[in-house]
Amino acid sequence: MIPIRKPWKLVQKSRFSHSISSRLINPSLEIDNEINRITKLINDHPFSENQSLFLQQIPPSILSAHLIENVLGRLFSGHSNGLKAYEFFKFSLRHSESFKPTSDSFEKTLHILTRMKYFDKSWELMEDIQLKYPHLLTLKSMSIFLSRFAKFQSFDETLEAFERLEKRVFVGRIFGVEEFNVLLKAFCLQRQMKEAKAVFRKMHSRFAPNTQTLNILLLGFKETGNVNAVELFYHEMIKRGFKPNVVTYNIRIDAYCKKRSLGDAVRVFEEMEKLGVLPTIETITTLIHGAGILRDIHKARELFDGISVRKLEPDTGAYNALISSIVKSRDFSSAVKLMDEMEEKGIGYDNVTYHTVFSGFVKSNSIDDVCRLYRRMVDKQFVPKSCTVVMLMKYFCENQRVELGMELWDYLVLNGTCPHGQAVDHLVTSLCSCGEVDTAHECLKQLVERGRHPNEGGYRVLEKFLVNAGKRDKLMELEKLIKKLQTVLPPSKGDALIANTN
Repeated sequence: MIPIRKPWKLVQKSRFSHSISSRLINPSLEIDNEINRITKLINDHPFSENQSLFLQQIPPSILSAHLIENVLGRLFSGHSNGLKAYEFFKFSLRHSESFKPTSDSFEKTLHILTRMKYFDKSWELMEDIQLKYPHLLTLKSMSIFLSRFAKFQSFDETLEAFERLEKRVFVGRIFGVEEFNVLLKAFCLQRQMKEAKAVFRKMHSRFAPNTQTLNILLLGFKETGNVNAVELFYHEMIKRGFKPNVVTYNIRIDAYCKKRSLGDAVRVFEEMEKLGVLPTIETITTLIHGAGILRDIHKARELFDGISVRKLEPDTGAYNALISSIVKSRDFSSAVKLMDEMEEKGIGYDNVTYHTVFSGFVKSNSIDDVCRLYRRMVDKQFVPKSCTVVMLMKYFCENQRVELGMELWDYLVLNGTCPHGQAVDHLVTSLCSCGEVDTAHECLKQLVERGRHPNEGGYRVLEKFLVNAGKRDKLMELEKLIKKLQTVLPPSKGDALIANTN
């Protein structure tokens, strides 16, 4: 058995009650607390109980556009059960007398559903919105749907979906080049350039292309990693009489940077300045990333320092690019100093900031540095995205610090986030290996109770240890919960599948 540091506390499900008298005086803090409470409420309870739960625990008087958008945002970033998010959004629509539903909340719900490939529910949602709140339908919502649809469905099915959107969802809207661009972008984002070119050839006579159309195609060629195709298409654009804009140049610069051709990227940058096309903060950020790929820290700093010279303001993205460059050179103390500088200037961290520095510490196997940054993140109540959670959980467990893995688990659960399946696999395997089979069982049980299927790998590890420990009753309890979940949420590829023997 691996010695581990105890004790840890496994966060259990708790009952929530809403009390008007318990509200805090600070309105913004009160709203934040409600967002946390409702997010946790949704994650902590099974899908089948949600409607009655919402009626009991969420008074319509507290609903607002801001609260709904933030709850859905938290559910999205936490990879929560998409059907529960959908039910919450529908609940908010039924009680929207005191506020106006927003496109943002609708788009977040649509994004959650399409990410989980619930296309039937997505159609149901969009057609319902068309009847009751058609003003919520935007180009962004169309893009969210088509991008996911193109990823998982066939070319012909995607074209049929575009036609259905025109006839049954965006009713009364005359489709033009903007809608055409959304369809093209759906294929380009998936690097399906053969399909994108086929769509362009088939439909460009109906929708007169504009500069954005060609920028989208240029972006698609860039995403394939073929810088020669990017340049050939760019020159074809010029011959067609299209005038390049800053987006055009940013795409070309990024294509060269990703191919480690910083010199060519700088050449394009100088070309755009000579032609009077003013660079944006995104332009400089891309070049800093390019310098970082080559580990040219001097050039990265030079570019960063040049931001103010061009009367631009560095933002989180620019700092992240410089931090990434510095981390690649293993100058971690300078990376942390840049984080301090961001804090002093009031420039917030995002998940890229944390993930970049964490990854540097992990690669250098600096557990003390990882822990210090982890404490800093927790003190700021920042909830990391799934990629960072998986990386941290894997690192803690592989370094025999499963107590830190449990601490991370508890932190996420307390903040209303359901940990990603891969993170759960790492934690369950590590707990079982050090003899904490009951705790591993409780973690997986919590996952299922929150409406998430366990991965096949993690489940089979726990199954083996429970059988060997003579704890078949716990295994049967877990199987019963998974079977119940399967009736309302069919498992996807890679999920544990429990056969119904009744």
